[in-house]
Amino acid sequence: MVIVQLRYQYRIALTPGQRIRAARVFGCRRVVWNDALAVQKLRKASNKLLGNPKARLAEGPYQPVPKNAELGKTLITAAKKSAEREFLSDAPVGVMQQTLRDLDGAWKAHEDSKTGNRRGPKVAPPRFKSKKDNRQTARFTRSDRFSVTDGGRLRLPKIGEVRVKWSRDLPSAPSSVTLIKDCSGRYWVSFVVETDPAADMLPPTDRDQGIDLGLDRFAVLADGSQIASPKYLRRAEKKLKKRQRELSRKKKGSSNRDKARIKVARAHAKVADSRRNFHHQWSHKLTRENQAVFTETLNVRGGLARTRLAKSVHDAGWAQFVTFCEYKAIRRGRSSAKVARDFPSSQICSACGYCDGPKPLHIRAWTCANCGTRHDRDWNAGRNVLHEGRRIRAADTTAPPTPGPGASRR
Repeated sequence: MVIVQLRYQYRIALTPGQRIRAARVFGCRRVVWNDALAVQKLRKASNKLLGNPKARLAEGPYQPVPKNAELGKTLITAAKKSAEREFLSDAPVGVMQQTLRDLDGAWKAHEDSKTGNRRGPKVAPPRFKSKKDNRQTARFTRSDRFSVTDGGRLRLPKIGEVRVKWSRDLPSAPSSVTLIKDCSGRYWVSFVVETDPAADMLPPTDRDQGIDLGLDRFAVLADGSQIASPKYLRRAEKKLKKRQRELSRKKKGSSNRDKARIKVARAHAKVADSRRNFHHQWSHKLTRENQAVFTETLNVRGGLARTRLAKSVHDAGWAQFVTFCEYKAIRRGRSSAKVARDFPSSQICSACGYCDGPKPLHIRAWTCANCGTRHDRDWNAGRNVLHEGRRIRAADTTAPPTPGPGASRR
């Protein structure tokens, strides 16, 4: 049986005493991270000066970079017995050990990014953490013995029993829980649970959907229906400008500036939460009602976000919406696909297939020169995305399997 790991996130409410104890846990985690990173960066820098072992640049011994087990003994177990680091007893041991594992994962992501073993943009090396960082996290593992009480509270070691706003039930016992303090001062807990994907599968349907994403209208579907653009950022701009002006007038380092910063962060968080909820609702509806969902491949970071429409593009949040559609389609036994970035969805007549070249953005309706069909630009693009997506799906199902590395190629 295939098991899938998912994250379930909930809002929590901490008492003033619990906030102080949570800040201590965050501080201990930060100290362990910084101490381990300082040791590793010093070793890596000294080894780098010697050059490649096969073509040395200088004479001297290569120093081994300490692993998690060695760092745990020196920076956690032994450090708690010293006067300088005795405060590390205010945090669970499992949280600090998980910090070392997270640091190891950060180094691995950086190295894989340099060697090409990791897809996507380059990953920077891990940096030192500051107590002024607006976002703080701490992960509790099973060794910390966290639990959910009969009264529905979450018992976290060194913090106590916290009230959780349960928006839905956990499908299984969690393997870990992460305590999060976001930049707006809100607290969350994120559980990692294991689920059976068969429980989320939906019965098959014969409907497919093509989606053309836009700005004036968030999306136009191949069946002719439209999704209005909520424009959350545009609607909140007036309030955001006021909050940011208040922040700019406060003295740096003062308590009033910190209060003003939190107000700005909460205003931005409200916009982001509203946009995320909008994307969840429509991605849920589309993947539930259609067997396949086809979207465009948009170059947001490389092109669209560098134009005069950049603010509107980021306000729409196309990438997040497409990501939601993809993972929800997989969970429900549906399929999703992206058409090629160079596919001319706005140039092809969806009735006869004739391509009459590119059109400027101000042309929202046009008539096909071949068959005379009058098209709405976005609706026509959505239908073309649907046709191209079906073609891609058919090609994938009929293509022969790719031979493995040990298979015969005769």
